[in-house]
Amino acid sequence: MFILTRISLFRNILDRDMNILTGSMFAVLFGLIGIAGTYAGVVVSPQETGSAFWIISLGPNEIMAHSALIGVVIAGLLGGAYVGAGAGILTGYHAYLIGGIAGASYAVSTPVIGLLAGLIARFFYEERVISSIKAMFIGVFAPILQVGIVLIFTTSSDTAITLVNRIGVPMVITNSVGIAIFVAMIRVALKEEDRAAALETGRAFHIAEMVLPHLKQGLTYVTAEATASILMNELQADAVAVTDTERILAHVGIGTSRHLPGELIVTELSRLAIATGKIQVVLHPDHIQPHHPDLAAAIIMPFNQSGQTAGLINLYFRSPKQIHKVVVEFAQGFSKLISSQLTSARSEKLEALMKDAELRALQAQINPHFLFNTLNSIITLIRIDPDSARHVTVQLGQFMRMSLKMTQSPLIPLYQEVEHLNTYLEIIRTRFADQLKVECVLAPSLEMVLIPPSTLQPLVENSIQHGLRKKASGGWIRIELKREGKMVKIIVEDNGTGIPESIIDKLGTAPMRGSESTGLGVHNVNQRLVSLLGSECSLNYRNRVEGGTKVTFAIPCRKERRSTSV
Repeated sequence: MFILTRISLFRNILDRDMNILTGSMFAVLFGLIGIAGTYAGVVVSPQETGSAFWIISLGPNEIMAHSALIGVVIAGLLGGAYVGAGAGILTGYHAYLIGGIAGASYAVSTPVIGLLAGLIARFFYEERVISSIKAMFIGVFAPILQVGIVLIFTTSSDTAITLVNRIGVPMVITNSVGIAIFVAMIRVALKEEDRAAALETGRAFHIAEMVLPHLKQGLTYVTAEATASILMNELQADAVAVTDTERILAHVGIGTSRHLPGELIVTELSRLAIATGKIQVVLHPDHIQPHHPDLAAAIIMPFNQSGQTAGLINLYFRSPKQIHKVVVEFAQGFSKLISSQLTSARSEKLEALMKDAELRALQAQINPHFLFNTLNSIITLIRIDPDSARHVTVQLGQFMRMSLKMTQSPLIPLYQEVEHLNTYLEIIRTRFADQLKVECVLAPSLEMVLIPPSTLQPLVENSIQHGLRKKASGGWIRIELKREGKMVKIIVEDNGTGIPESIIDKLGTAPMRGSESTGLGVHNVNQRLVSLLGSECSLNYRNRVEGGTKVTFAIPCRKERRSTSV
């Protein structure tokens, strides 16, 4: 019974992963167990009770007190009605061939018991293995049913009643206890395997956590040597090597003196592991690189990144006996774990690069509209006021340099953003003279709070170009930055014409379609705020009761640390 729990195929019946072939195999297997239980029984007659190792046949007044029902009931409980009935047919037919007063009744009752055990097991389908107490309770009724059928077939003759009275209690005890013990052994075996699997999984995660920071930096001689050293210490292998798909990058442990970094991979099994992405177990010294008299076996673990083999981790051992099942299973799990983590890391890196590229594209879309307007103003000023044209040109150059510098970082301190805004306002004041008044109020201690670059300038530009363009004089814009709890609230308002109610709810969420404005600058600002800081930081537009527009948003009060020198 215990040996059966060690067979890997036996897990299929526990997982209820069976087809006709495996179901037939288990029916035969448990039927043979039932037959063995019959041979382990005791021959009972009215005159005496005895046992024999190999019973060919029974006399007409003899009966077998057996434990054959253990295999049949277990077959039904684990494999279902068909497996139980199949095991019962085989066991019952064997009992029929032996004969005796109960031969014919055993041939009928044994398949019925297997079938009923399988039907009863459906009530416990959610349990992978039924509990020992439940199994024993079911096992009590199996022999009772069988001896009952014996009395029916023999029409309750005096001989049958005498024999049943003698074998009834022993059969009930033997079969029910045997079934309970068998189930308990299965449960213990599964717990041992689950505990071992949990330990190996935890071990794999622990080692992967130590190795991944090095492998995520890329496969270099330095990262490969650090990885090999960690694996050497943690796995207690005699040597460890790390390679890419062409060369050995690092080797630590036995054989290091024979290895030069950069040596080409030449062994057939290593090439096979790279080509197939499957673990290779080396059990002969001729397939080991570098060759060393003390190394006789190895496990070659390929790891991949984004579906392509990126390299190998080779574990070397002095003897093939050191490569047991647990080591191979650990290697398979570790290889999959490393591969999935490296693929995930690459995906995160690509996502970050794409996000950065998208943000830079959004940033690049903000400047052209303002640039063209300013260049047109410079052209006009050159004719009527060359000094002002020179001043605007200098300010424009400074504004563009600041813009290029600021786009190198996704977030910048508020003081830099305000400086950038002030440079823009210097250009605007030259263009609009006394027609426009701009006020910027920054609360103390907020200078180092982080904000996406070029956030304020497009909002102010939007107010000037669309809110105040029809206001010949008296226009004003006010920018206020103040702390509210753990957030910094930013308000940009003007006394212009306001925004049409039909588009105010859509402004910032998508570019507008129309002849007057596309809303692209505001949309880009909103996209960067949401992407970098979260949806709670999105722009909120509304029209002021007194006239004009008010846009508000909030950013987390996170600060950049100033560097200090001593």
